[in-house]
Amino acid sequence: MTRSRNTDSRLSTSDLHAAVSLRLAHHDYRYTQGRRRLVEAILAAGQPVTLPDIVVAAPGLAPSSVYRNLDVLERSGVVNRITAGGDHAYFEFAEPLLSHHHHLVCVDCGSIEDVYLDDELEASVDRSLAEVAGRAGFTPLRHSLDLHGRCAGCGSG
Repeated sequence: MTRSRNTDSRLSTSDLHAAVSLRLAHHDYRYTQGRRRLVEAILAAGQPVTLPDIVVAAPGLAPSSVYRNLDVLERSGVVNRITAGGDHAYFEFAEPLLSHHHHLVCVDCGSIEDVYLDDELEASVDRSLAEVAGRAGFTPLRHSLDLHGRCAGCGSG
C-alpha cells in the first residue's frame, strides 16, 4: 500500500481553524477558546489521540470539558472517533480536514496506524462499495476501512 497523492491535502493551520469554525457554526456551535485548544492538541499529536492523551497535552483542559467538546466536534464533522477495542476511543480530524486514509488497528495494544491506498486501489474500493450499496438501495456518503489484527510489536500469537 502506498501513499496516494491525496495525502498532501492537509489544510494549513489557519485554514484548519477556519474550516473548524465554519463546521461548528453550521451546527450552531461557537469556536470557543477551549475548543480551539482541543483542536490544537489533536493537531500537535499528528496521529489518532485518546482523551487521556489530550488531557496530558493540554493540561489546562478539564477531562469533562474535553469529553463534552469532543462530542461537539464529532457531531459537527470535525473529528472522527476510532474504536480500537481498548478502554479509550481515539480521535482524529475528519475528512476533508485530514486526507482520506484507512487504519490498521492492533487488537492487543490498541495502536493505530494510518494506511493510504494508491489511487487505483482506492477507486476500485469506491466502485465496489457503491455497487454493493446500490443493490441494497443505500446511498453512500463516504467510507472508512479499519483492518483489525496484531501489530509487529504484538506478534501474530
